[in-house]
Amino acid sequence: MSTTTTTPPIPAAPTSPLNASRTLATAARVLRQLRHDPRSIALMILVPCVMLFLLRYVFDGSPQTFDNIGASLLGIFPLITMFLVTSIATLRERTSGTLERLLAMPLGKGDLIAGYALAFGTLAIVQSTLATALALWGLGLDVTGSPWLLLLVALLDALLGTALGLFVSAFASSEFQAVQFMPAVIFPQILLCGLFTPRDNMHPVLEAISDVLPMSYAVDGMNEVLKHTDMTATFVRDALIVAGCALLVLGLGAATLRRRTQ
Repeated sequence: MSTTTTTPPIPAAPTSPLNASRTLATAARVLRQLRHDPRSIALMILVPCVMLFLLRYVFDGSPQTFDNIGASLLGIFPLITMFLVTSIATLRERTSGTLERLLAMPLGKGDLIAGYALAFGTLAIVQSTLATALALWGLGLDVTGSPWLLLLVALLDALLGTALGLFVSAFASSEFQAVQFMPAVIFPQILLCGLFTPRDNMHPVLEAISDVLPMSYAVDGMNEVLKHTDMTATFVRDALIVAGCALLVLGLGAATLRRRTQ
């Protein structure tokens, strides 16, 4: 009579709730990598400032036009650059096998996404601060409200771009595909956010679509700062919606995170 022995299955790497030390370690690693990538840093930090500078002198003969749209674009430019850099950087981690090695360790998906968000969020703070300072004191953007509120919305927009970039990177298999998501994810929001015409002047179907797009509330928040001296209830609503959308997208990014792009 023979005895059959069964080999117990190899346990998977342990997972645990969001851990602060692992999140901070991930953020530090991403920042160290970005330090050796000056092109990405230039794209994130300098491009929004350059775009605002060009916009100011495109409307050199009509400063009022710059005042009307400059605040809105102060939020849109950081969102676009953070979306591009974050989606490509995250995809590069996956295609290089780094992500697979990390997830084989006691590192949860939430830790990884939170670490990336913290690293790119740190750069978003620098980016938004420089762009806001340039617009207000370098280019003479005239706003009625507090510069701190303008900075807050610009920062929330940059964080939203980071969250969207992390999310869409899960569906791309190459850096080229990551860039291709921009017309699908960003361009419709630019067209429908109220930058070119008030949203209530749009076709009812388009207006309804714009009501569920986060960039619409980013532009509305900027316009509140442009027109009102104090923080309004509408501004608080807009800021909370943008922040809530960023958190929601980060959660979706963690849920859809895969170890490797096939």
